[in-house]
Amino acid sequence: MRVTKTLSKAKKQPLSNKRLAEILAFQDNDLEDIPELTDEQLAQMKPVHPKHFKPVKKTLQIRLDSDVIAWFKKSGKGYQTRINTVLRHLMLKNARQI
Repeated sequence: MRVTKTLSKAKKQPLSNKRLAEILAFQDNDLEDIPELTDEQLAQMKPVHPKHFKPVKKTLQIRLDSDVIAWFKKSGKGYQTRINTVLRHLMLKNARQI
């Protein structure tokens, strides 16, 4: 059986004063025990495959020519995704030329 909770359904438990003090006292230098990656380790890292890259989406109001919208819509559902894909290809093509 699978049990899930959403944040709205989860019981909100207030932080104890002790835990709140720990959070407020946390400093970046508390991470000094984490070793830095060596050049060799960095070289062995694999880049994220574009297939797995999920950029953050933003809602935007944009004005496009009606014939452009009609052309994308005639292919069916997903026309906004296709517009995004065309723009991404153009962006990447131009980025390589710089």
